[in-house]
Formats: sequence, structure tokens, C-alpha cells
Amino acid sequence: MRKCEGEPLAGFLDTITLGDCIKSLKKIPDQSVDLVFADPPYNLQLENALHRPDNSRVDAVDDDWDKFASFADYDAFSKSWLKECRRILKPTGTLWVIGSYHNIFRVGCTIQELGYWILNDVVWRKSNPMPNFRGTRFTNAHETLIWAARDAKQKSYTFNYDAMKAMNDGTQMRSDWVLPICNGGERLKGEDGRKVHPTQKPESLLHRVILSSSNPGDIILDPFFGTGTTGAVAKRLGRHYIGLEQDKSYAKAAKKRIEAVVPVPLDALEITKSKRAEPRVPFGTLVERGMIEAGTKLYDPRSRFEAKVRADGTLATREMQGSIHKIGAHVQGLEACNGWTFWHFKQRGKLTSIDTLRQQVRKELYAS
Repeated sequence: MRKCEGEPLAGFLDTITLGDCIKSLKKIPDQSVDLVFADPPYNLQLENALHRPDNSRVDAVDDDWDKFASFADYDAFSKSWLKECRRILKPTGTLWVIGSYHNIFRVGCTIQELGYWILNDVVWRKSNPMPNFRGTRFTNAHETLIWAARDAKQKSYTFNYDAMKAMNDGTQMRSDWVLPICNGGERLKGEDGRKVHPTQKPESLLHRVILSSSNPGDIILDPFFGTGTTGAVAKRLGRHYIGLEQDKSYAKAAKKRIEAVVPVPLDALEITKSKRAEPRVPFGTLVERGMIEAGTKLYDPRSRFEAKVRADGTLATREMQGSIHKIGAHVQGLEACNGWTFWHFKQRGKLTSIDTLRQQVRKELYAS
């Protein structure tokens, strides 16, 4: 994991801070966090206990932390913590918030009012949702995540598009995610066999969020840390975490859980990057560096065609001159061609792709 810069965060980094989240947020320096993931209280406003058909009681969310006197109070609370999160986000940082139909629309409105810029709303469709026992409504089978940039004029933010595409078997990742709810061995339970936390999120969900919008060594803040799913996944993926939690029992469970996490080896944290993300290297750069001399002949892999390198980085045949791509397309009678993979030069009697030389230059650029 990359060593984190910035002494002011020393007391927060990779720790769980107990207490009111808004008071704790105020102590965190401006523009110091790369990513915020928040799973705020839902404000369910449950009036009656919920029972299954066999009359057993459903372990629903009825804790004090989820109770607010009115929608106005909830909106004021949302504005307070979202305002602080925006302050501490770096100019390149983003925010993720997850919620149910009870609260996500109110939170989304506050997000926009505070100046964030919504990038996506993502639907987490639960592959194994809890049934609607009363049979009075559709089964609630999804939750909504809002992904937002710090502001509308933000020039850059982390989005590992190609990693998400690779994770989805080479198909562009969509904004509807089908993932199971947290259950089985992943669900933390107390000695009495009951859930430690009623709304523990699955690690698969946080894996996708963190991998998509942060890089190894980044700092991820979770102001409603709960049992530490964000911290556990962040540690596993080589990121730093800051956890804020007011419930001592949740924090204790989270600490024990995170301590048991084994980080992924550094070489396994490398993610797929597109060619567009790599530094551009013109063919002329190879010529001026003497890696390919003017006058050198280039050939296709089967030596059917040839062209001569000119001092300005273009190629020439008997009929025409142009870029490595244009001449590659011309000799084949095609509209387009990737000249980097088409053209080869002779090295020790064997044909070698000119792309190997481009990769050498790119390594130098990355190293600098």
C-alpha cells in the first residue's frame, strides 16, 4: 500500500473514530480524501413490528440512529454531513451514497443543492431479496446508489472504465448491478445468533464501488462505518480507510473484522487500462531517438508489403507517402489500419513489431 502523505490525517487513517459523524467530519482537513462511500440512516419511520407468515418477527431496522422527528430534521442532517464531505473531498474526488426509496430521493436532492454533480444513479438489484411478507406491495428488490463528482466543473475524477469492462467479461459495465444481499458466513452475528447490524452491505458491492472509482493508496472515507464493510474491502484492495461510527458495538465488530483481512498482493492490484490511458507516442519519436533509422524498410508480418521510413516519421512506397496507419491501410486496400501492429522491422534476421519500441518509450514515460 502506498504511504499516505499528509500528517493532519495521521489520527484518522486506517482507524475507526467513535462519536457523532458530523463532529468528527469537522476535524478532517479540507481536500484530503479521494473517495466517500456513505450508507446513511434510511429514516424508515416504521410504526409496527414486521412478522413473517409463521408469526416470527423480522429483524428490521428499528434502532434509535434511524429515527428522526420529521423529514425536515432528516434533510437538515443530510445537508450537514454532505456539506462536510464535500469540503474534505479532493478536487478530483467523488461521492457514493446508497439508500432505499425511503431516503435516497431526499438525499439526492440535497446532493444537487450543495453543488455536487451527479454522474450516475446505479441500481443494486438484489438477487435474493427479502420477501414482502404482508403481500401488500411489490417486493423491495433493489437499492439505489448515487455517484457524484465534487462539482459540475470538475475536470477529472477516477473512473476505471476498462477494469469494469474486464470484470464484465469485456462488455461495458451497466448501471444496474445484480448482486446478492449480505448473508451466509459474511453476515456478522453476535453470540445470540442475531445480526450485529441490520443493514450490513455485501463486500461484493463495495468491491465494485472501490475498484471502479479509486486507486491503490487512495483514502476512502465512510461516515457511517457500521460493521466495517468499506474498511475491510479497502484494506484488501490496498486503499486506506477512515471510519466514523457512533455505536461502540458496531465499531468493535468492525475492528475485529478488518484486523483479520489479508491485503491483496501489490502485483495483483494492477487493473486493466485502455490504450487511450497510456501516453501517446508518435512514430516520429522512434525516428528522432534513433530507435528506427530513416531509410529502414518496414514489412508486414508475412513480408508481402514493404515501405521505407522517412526522416519526418512518415512511410513511403512507390505510390504514396503518409503515416504508418495510412500506408498500412493503402497497401492492403483497406480504409483503416493499426500501423503499430501491422509494420515490422528486421532485427537479427527476424521480423519484430514496431510496437515493441513504442512500449519501451512508454515505460520511460511512466517511470518519469
